[in-house]
Amino acid sequence: MTLIADILLIAGALGAAFYCVVLSRRLTRFTDLEKGVGGAIAVLSAQVDDMTRTLQAAQAQANASGELLSELTSRAEDVARRLELHVAALHDLEDPAEQHTELPMSFRRTEPEVAAPVAEQPKMGGSPPVKSFFSSHRHS
Repeated sequence: MTLIADILLIAGALGAAFYCVVLSRRLTRFTDLEKGVGGAIAVLSAQVDDMTRTLQAAQAQANASGELLSELTSRAEDVARRLELHVAALHDLEDPAEQHTELPMSFRRTEPEVAAPVAEQPKMGGSPPVKSFFSSHRHS
């Protein structure tokens, strides 16, 4: 009976040793940096670092854009106030269509303008004789 108990004890120890070897290999493959979950964790960690840097750059750009937009908005509000002031000042003026003032004498027409008679133009075939300054005044 002790012999059977010893054989079962040795078989149990061998089974436990085989189970430990299998677990050790699986754990080695699991933590392998190239193929296993360890590699996936390393890749994901690098991606998280890249995303963190990208997010910080985007936040800095958004802050700069927000400040620029705020400045432009304040400038636009100033211009709008000035335009409103100009429009209000224009309302104080009289409408030119309602004004019935007469023009000064220098702008009035006293006589209708008559066009000067047009000299007869030569026909297309010939050209009028041209007197040159040099041909009419001879130098000696």
